Amino acid sequence: MSVSQTRNIGLPLINLLRLKGVPILQQLHLEERLLRTSSDNWCIINDGTPHNPTVVMGISGNILLIEYCPASKDEISVIRRFTGGGTVVVDQGTIFVTFICNKDAVPGLQSYPRPIMSWSSLVYKKVFQGIGDFSLRENDYVLGNHKFGGNAQSITKNRWVHHTSFLWDYEVSNMGYLKLPKRAPAYRQARNHLEFICRMKDYITRSNFIERTIGAVGDHFVLRSLPESEAFQSRIHKPFCCILGLGTLRLSMEACCSRTQFASPVKFGTDSAYLTVLWD
Repeated sequence: MSVSQTRNIGLPLINLLRLKGVPILQQLHLEERLLRTSSDNWCIINDGTPHNPTVVMGISGNILLIEYCPASKDEISVIRRFTGGGTVVVDQGTIFVTFICNKDAVPGLQSYPRPIMSWSSLVYKKVFQGIGDFSLRENDYVLGNHKFGGNAQSITKNRWVHHTSFLWDYEVSNMGYLKLPKRAPAYRQARNHLEFICRMKDYITRSNFIERTIGAVGDHFVLRSLPESEAFQSRIHKPFCCILGLGTLRLSMEACCSRTQFASPVKFGTDSAYLTVLWD
């Protein structure tokens, strides 16, 4: 018996799904279906999301934290995801890594936000071993004192999802779509977006990060790779009625830029798993 086979004895099985440039909305739909209808463990790696930048809010995110004028002018899509966490801008420079697991998949791990976050940081500590000064600061992954990974979670009775958007690279102009959050981690120290975040590409290549992540996941699971062509076939998951609420928020630039705030908050339908607002 080889060393690798010996190491794998007793480890749980996880399906590894490597995606390339799948739109973030499509990825989120897949993740929620797998969370709610599959009984398998999953690790999904999506290398970038195509087309224009997209703003993604947490399930309780406030649209008033988005800069209306530039978002409207540039026709930026806004998505409300099914997990918690803050608001981020994603594009081709973002790498997404998701764990969807049964509550008993990781021995001794309690299905609560903090233990799951701490466990995931152990995975990425291995990824960044010898590369920069990696740590988990509050709910963020940082190199030194600069954030490069934002996390979000959803926990059900028997399963949980933990997903991360990694800033391998970013466009400076994209940061202009977000206002500074009212609630921020203490270590941010009121820094603006560009002073607060960093690019992973200054520390590690894109392909090396992905391969090291797969290797680190292999310390905790037996990996079963699935081809991308099978990702969205119905035989992988049962049909799931995931309602997508679509709406168009029509704002004239004059009205947008002449007000400091709207008379009433924009409300999202509570019956929708996601809501995309298209600024046009």
